[in-house]
Amino acid sequence: MPLTDAVTDLDALLSLATDLAREAGQLALSMREGIEQEDTKSSPTDVVTAADRAVERLLVAGILAARPHDGVLGEEGAGIAGTSGVRWVLDPIDGTTNYLYGLPQWAVSVGVEVDGRTGVGVVHDPSKDELWQAVRGGGAVLNGRPLRCSARDELAQAMVATGFGYDARRRAAQAAVLPDLLPVVRDVRRLGAASLDLCAVAAGRVDAYYEQGLNPWDLSAGGLVAQEAGARVEGLRGRPAGFDLTLAAGPGLFPALHDLLVRHDADADPCA
Repeated sequence: MPLTDAVTDLDALLSLATDLAREAGQLALSMREGIEQEDTKSSPTDVVTAADRAVERLLVAGILAARPHDGVLGEEGAGIAGTSGVRWVLDPIDGTTNYLYGLPQWAVSVGVEVDGRTGVGVVHDPSKDELWQAVRGGGAVLNGRPLRCSARDELAQAMVATGFGYDARRRAAQAAVLPDLLPVVRDVRRLGAASLDLCAVAAGRVDAYYEQGLNPWDLSAGGLVAQEAGARVEGLRGRPAGFDLTLAAGPGLFPALHDLLVRHDADADPCA
């Protein structure tokens, strides 16, 4: 039975988000073979494909069929104000460059905000058949298995994930952090999909992740998965996670990595 607009029960929203993310993931998989770049967005390296747009259309149609008064914010242009106090934050294919190149590191990301705060997060990685889910206050799971972030507290033993922006000036600034970071951590990984990087923190596959330039659709679902697995997901100097900087790490590791990033003013925007 379709949900009504009055329903803001997080479990019900999780069920709908999960169904839509699974369906969207299968559509993206079916369109992967022979996919070609269709356009660019913020820069020549920021690509978008016909699959991105088709998957977003599927998600929006499914949301509005079940909950016609909800708001929607999608990476590929969906923008519906809504009147219910619920807003869906969508990245139809997070990791489009990986998707375009046939690298199995991309996902459908569906976050659901209730009164401005993310209450549900679903990240579906169809290439690996992995479904990451979180409900605020209810924990996070991977294919039904409860998640807990790494308890590591020594920077020297930390596996750290990061990402780079599309603008050349931002890339240069981000690269300038690495000469000081690489000698003091176990290693660095750049996997190319923010939602999955955040989920990797939740599962302890990496000990920390940081990146500048994340938009709401990059952060919404994966950020909640990481938080509900016990990670701190914040910006620098007490600011919230967001475009300036997002740092996700277990409580024991967060302070040391935070302070290193502060020394580099890693949240200063070279494009401003």
